[in-house]
Amino acid sequence: MTDDESEKHYRSGLPGPLGIIDTLISKLEAAILALGVLLMAVNTIANVIGRFVFGESIMISGEINRILIIMITFAGIGYAARHGRHIRMSAIYDALPAGGRKALMIVISLLTSLVMFFLLYYSIIYILDMYSKGRVLPSTGLPIWIIYVWVPLGFLITGIQYLLTAIKNLTSRDVYLSTGVIDGYKDTETEV
Repeated sequence: MTDDESEKHYRSGLPGPLGIIDTLISKLEAAILALGVLLMAVNTIANVIGRFVFGESIMISGEINRILIIMITFAGIGYAARHGRHIRMSAIYDALPAGGRKALMIVISLLTSLVMFFLLYYSIIYILDMYSKGRVLPSTGLPIWIIYVWVPLGFLITGIQYLLTAIKNLTSRDVYLSTGVIDGYKDTETEV
């Protein structure tokens, strides 16, 4: 199954209402990522055509891409956590027996979740600071704090996803990288 096919058929590994919410958030993230990348490509192409064909750049193009990059980055961290696509340095982890890998994955998931919630707190403080200063983007006139709303949202979703991964590992027999991905390598990973 390709990545595109697995995303279309994503089903959460969580039971009941949590699984429904997880699946809906997954579909929302996928739509945001697809739309963001598409809009960035169209915006960049239009700016290049404007610059080289008409001799004029689109004034707001850079700001639009800045907004889209922030949106894609912070929607993408939750997506990566949900699909077990985060970076892993696993030399010690791989050397452990299944029980040790499970314990380590629980600790890693809980610590990562705490870090995400810590960053969520500080990103909210940063947005409130930007709001109080009243700064705006020069071309669009949008308040700067608005473009950073994606940051705490991404940290929140990612923190929840890692917390759910820890819970999944605590309540199941297998070792999970995320709520829907069992531990293994490319040829042995199973998305459930």
